[in-house]
Parts: sequence; structure tokens; C-alpha cells
Amino acid sequence: MRSLESLLPGVRADLPTEAEWEYACRAGTATPFSFGATITPEQVNYDGNYPYAGGEGGLFRETTVPVKSLPANPWGLYEMHGNVWEWCADGLRDYTPDPIDDPTGPLAGDEQPRVVRGGSWDYLAWIARSAFRLLYEPGLVLSSQGFRLCLRSIGPGPEPVRAAGAAPKGRGGEAGGPPGG
Repeated sequence: MRSLESLLPGVRADLPTEAEWEYACRAGTATPFSFGATITPEQVNYDGNYPYAGGEGGLFRETTVPVKSLPANPWGLYEMHGNVWEWCADGLRDYTPDPIDDPTGPLAGDEQPRVVRGGSWDYLAWIARSAFRLLYEPGLVLSSQGFRLCLRSIGPGPEPVRAAGAAPKGRGGEAGGPPGG
């Protein structure tokens, strides 16, 4: 990341926090997926043998797809749902029902588990929901993992985004649980 930063003066590259990741994934929506109430394998790379909320089954690619292979979310971000689990900077924290500015969980140390988000190509559709989260141990290497960088301006910038917790009420947000939970 430091090599990237040397090419972009005034910018710092980091893993996103959970709140930043979910904000980007939801892209202004309040549904389980940025595409709406459900998804299809034509929108998201997941195990299509296990559709969301009684939807129709579909394609199981059995591998990752290149970036821009599937439709972008409303903000132009590709593969936010499914494809690969994306590492976040945070360790696990409880969601709060109260609005907070720039929520950040405890930053994970080198040996502490980190949160991953997004689901992956080898998981069921409901796990690709915007609110779903999982913990992975550092050093774990799987073909279903990846990362997305967040570029931060080092100089003065806009006011922080106000987030109402990391998961809207009734949309889940806890590891595990059935669709809609």
C-alpha cells in the first residue's frame, strides 16, 4: 500500500472499516442487497444452488469472476456482493441502535480476527447480504478471499458521513441467521 501512496501524494490507502464497507455496498439502499430485496447469479457470484428467500436456483460458477464481470451497484462499485470475502480493518464489535459518526470497531491487531464482508462465490445467497459479517483469522488463505482499498485524503476534506449504526433495523447485521434476520 505504501508504494501506491507514493504514486498518489496526499492520499493514504487502507482497508475500509466495516461501516465504510457496508455504506459503499448498500449504495444508498435499505434492502438486503444493493440490487433490491433479492439477487440472481446474473447479478452476484454465489452458489446459485442456494437462492435467496425461495428464489429460483441458478448458476454456480465454482470460482471467482474478474472485476466488472457482473453489474455494478448504484454507485458504480463492482462485485460488492459475493465473489470474494473482503477484509475490513475492524475486529468484531456489537452494532449500536444509536446513530454515530464514523463508527469504527476495535482495529484488529496482527493476531486478532478481522471482519470480512460480502460473501463469496462458494457461499449461499443470503450470506451475500449487505449486513452479513464473518470473522477470519489473520494468515488464513483461501481462494474466496480478497480486499478492496479505501483511499483517504490526508489533507483537509469533507465532513464525515453520518451512519446510523452499521445495519439498518430489521436488516440483519449479525453473523449467521436466516434471510431477513
